[in-house]
Amino acid sequence: MNKFDKAYLKMAQEWAKLSYCKRKQVGALIVKDRMIISDGYNGTPSGFENCCENNEGKTHWYVLHAEANAILKLAASTQSAKDATLYLTLSPCKECSKLILQAGIARLVYINEYSDDDGISFLRNHNIEIEQISDCELKK
Repeated sequence: MNKFDKAYLKMAQEWAKLSYCKRKQVGALIVKDRMIISDGYNGTPSGFENCCENNEGKTHWYVLHAEANAILKLAASTQSAKDATLYLTLSPCKECSKLILQAGIARLVYINEYSDDDGISFLRNHNIEIEQISDCELKK
């Protein structure tokens, strides 16, 4: 872990606080050549009401994950995620791991484990460099 990894993860934590989701707030930063080229947090698509959960507290199916938002934002810009590093407050799900691979992201640094580790396994099997940094390590 280097000091930049720590700093970018702390920024991703701040970005997560922008989410309107109550169950989980997740933040993402995409960094290339020490420049933040995109950011995202989990939430509803543009134009939707900012309510992520239904009356039972379950997340609506249409809520976008933080990393998907960051990758989609990049798609609308002139930047490329090829060989970039993705910083996440929560490891990616299976669906998002496909987007990460397809976007050309070379490295993933995250804090917390998602309940299903299939996304991480998928990325490892496709030679994406992965590092987990715990909340405790971030506070040092």
